[in-house]
Amino acid sequence: MFEPSVASAHISALPIAAALDALRLALRRHANVVLQAPPGAGKSTGVPPTLLAEEWLQGRKIVMLEPRRLAARAVAERMAATLGENVGTTIGYRTRLESRIGKDTRIEVVTEGILTRRLQYDAALEGVGLLIFDEFHERSLQGDLGLALSLDVQQTLREDLKILVMSATLDGEAVARLLHGAPIVNAQGRAFDVEVRWLDAFRAGAPRGAGRRPDVAGMTSATIRQACLESPGDILAFLPGQAEIHRTRQLLENLSLPQGTRISPLYGELGLDAQQAAIRPGHAGERKIVLATNIAETSLTIEGVRIVVDTGLARRARFDPATGMNRLETQRISRASASQRRGRAGRLAPGICYRLWTRAEHDALPAHTPAEILETDLAPLALDLAAWGIHDPGRLCWLDPPPAAAFQQARDLLTSLEGLDNHGRINTHGRALNRLGTHPRLAHMILRGAALGMQRTALEIAAVLGERDLLRTGPAHRNVDLRLRLEALRHGRITDPAAGAELRIDTGARRRALRNIPLLRRQLQGRADGTEHPARQEDFAADHDTDIGRLLAFAYPERVAQSRGADGRYLLANGRGAALPPGQSLARAEFLVVADLEAGEREASIRLAAPLERTHLTADFAARIEHRRRCEWDARSQAVLAQDEDWLGAIKLRERRIEQPDEERMHRALLQGIRELGIDALPWSREARSLQRRLMFARRMDVSIGPDVSDAVLGAQLEDWLSPWLSGMSRREHLARLDLHAILMSLLDWNAQQRLAHLAPSHLEVPSGSRIPIDYSGDAPSVAVRLQEVFGLHVTPTIAGRVPLTLQLLSPAGRPVQVTRDLASFWAHGYLEVKKELKGRYPKHSWPDDPRNAAAVRAGRGRR
Repeated sequence: MFEPSVASAHISALPIAAALDALRLALRRHANVVLQAPPGAGKSTGVPPTLLAEEWLQGRKIVMLEPRRLAARAVAERMAATLGENVGTTIGYRTRLESRIGKDTRIEVVTEGILTRRLQYDAALEGVGLLIFDEFHERSLQGDLGLALSLDVQQTLREDLKILVMSATLDGEAVARLLHGAPIVNAQGRAFDVEVRWLDAFRAGAPRGAGRRPDVAGMTSATIRQACLESPGDILAFLPGQAEIHRTRQLLENLSLPQGTRISPLYGELGLDAQQAAIRPGHAGERKIVLATNIAETSLTIEGVRIVVDTGLARRARFDPATGMNRLETQRISRASASQRRGRAGRLAPGICYRLWTRAEHDALPAHTPAEILETDLAPLALDLAAWGIHDPGRLCWLDPPPAAAFQQARDLLTSLEGLDNHGRINTHGRALNRLGTHPRLAHMILRGAALGMQRTALEIAAVLGERDLLRTGPAHRNVDLRLRLEALRHGRITDPAAGAELRIDTGARRRALRNIPLLRRQLQGRADGTEHPARQEDFAADHDTDIGRLLAFAYPERVAQSRGADGRYLLANGRGAALPPGQSLARAEFLVVADLEAGEREASIRLAAPLERTHLTADFAARIEHRRRCEWDARSQAVLAQDEDWLGAIKLRERRIEQPDEERMHRALLQGIRELGIDALPWSREARSLQRRLMFARRMDVSIGPDVSDAVLGAQLEDWLSPWLSGMSRREHLARLDLHAILMSLLDWNAQQRLAHLAPSHLEVPSGSRIPIDYSGDAPSVAVRLQEVFGLHVTPTIAGRVPLTLQLLSPAGRPVQVTRDLASFWAHGYLEVKKELKGRYPKHSWPDDPRNAAAVRAGRGRR
């Protein structure tokens, strides 16, 4: 059993020891407390054992949350070692993949998701007296959710439950306000001085890279080599991801490092033995170089580190509500993270931190890393809240509430996965999804697969998708077929059918995926009533490759994709475009289901997919398929389409021509097409346009003569004047049958037609006897007539007895020679000049001295 004195010597040597009395006092007086302690103060291993003997705990457990599995295991082992015990006695830990908890365990170190699962089964947290949220400054989604639910429990069920939030760099005042005015206990660290060396003050020996993409591996390896030559001690290098870690390791192995140097990678998906090798002290005479992701920022103590090389980069998943996709982005870290990383070099002795950025760049970094709840997929959180009975997240206490758009999209997804009813409440299927403890997409796929007798394949797909890619290929040679990954999982080797070469398999990812399958199976078998049910033999029968796409569609219904041609371009059911990389055999598939997409500006790039057969699609998604009876204008074919169609979201699965469409709907659709094409698309003849202009002119004289026939009004009132004439028409070329002159004339009764002839006659009869058409297209009506045809006409003719015509007088060749609205003045003053100019040119034509009293001559005739 636990004896407080056993651990006291170890704890008293930690920097946190000076703050423990104040912490104990605060927890005796308050339900909630905030502890601020710098990195290396020993809060993770020193605080929980100190509190076990407190009277208010009454023998109940302490549950401490850690953001990562590696940290949870390492902290538990370190605390147990200080007590001289094995893990699983007084101190234990629990993660999704393993548990070391015994009947006497008083302190459970758990990953944050474990608390959420426990609260869903045991909201009162029976037997737990204190919850500790360690490293809360990391602001993980599960950490924020766990704290929100715990505060709700404290207010409604367990007033005696105490909550302690511990952080190194977070704004303690904000957390204290969230915890209803909790006191803040501050602890001083005992870190040694760390000299910061900026990029502009040392030479890394490698180029920063072209443009804005630095050569991260090259700069890091060169800086590590430089540090090896300049200073003693182990080296911890922070890199954004596994790819950069492996590349840096390759470069370092090609450099002449000092003898006895060991290079150890450290990242979350690494095997346990390799992780432990990176954490524990090196052997005598050995110098260790640890290449780590941001997993090494907090909680973990890596013995012997005196030098930190920091790239200033981290890889984070960001969720885009507009596309429904997560996108991994390499980002600059915050100043708080940079401080955490630097502190790793000063835990044991004075150290050095090489920062691969400039002091000016440092000042531009954000103060803190954005909370995960602001950037990630919220579907798991929305499902947990629905299971908790919360529809509006505003009912809970958050440091940062879930963004409204992302949360609504998450609820929409849960509805499409049949986990929420039409009112947004969780249903029986939703509770089954929640109990499986994996992403709702994968949980839905597993449950549907089990119901269809394809449990084995469903579990394999879930296990593969839950890990990094099993196939280790570069972007230029990536085969995106998910079926290859399942073959690699099942057999441990796989040949690319396109290239004929054996593909490299990530053995660590395969090992973790295989380990996850029985865990998921146990969760599935106990889903109904919490008890284990033996698997049926048929659940593990060999499934077909065609089942892979079928099952995947249950997880990603909005990413069912239909081919748009032979070039590998697809349209997703959510309306987004996506394309396969070149040279993919999947490009021949009519339908795909896409499990992984990389968002792009115009269309996404497909990173992982499986083919889907039409028969499975139409059978499994029959309830989602929308049947539309379409009768509408199609701009592409410039015709009315009348057909029955089946749609799944934005993709059209089937179409069939309607043999006898409704004529009224056809007319409406054709009229809509005419609106889109514009009124000029109608077959306007010269006579029809002339009639339109006459009517418009006549309305200015007498508005009662008939309707407004301007283009704007005609276009807006197509139903009133054109629809009766469209019988039997469905295409643009059919419009050529229309006689617009007759249609416009039909708008006038007999009296109006007579009135029109008086107010706006179509022709003018001139002295020659010719009937000259009157042009109403300008500001005033006009006629173009040869000069000889108006001899004998004394004054300008008028319309409706009061509007003078504009006369455009033409030469014998039909060229304008004069424009006038005062013919008498032209005869008196302008005619002689015109005669003088044209008589020599046209000597055979009549040029009388007195045109007012001369005989008119028809066009084409010469001198009489």
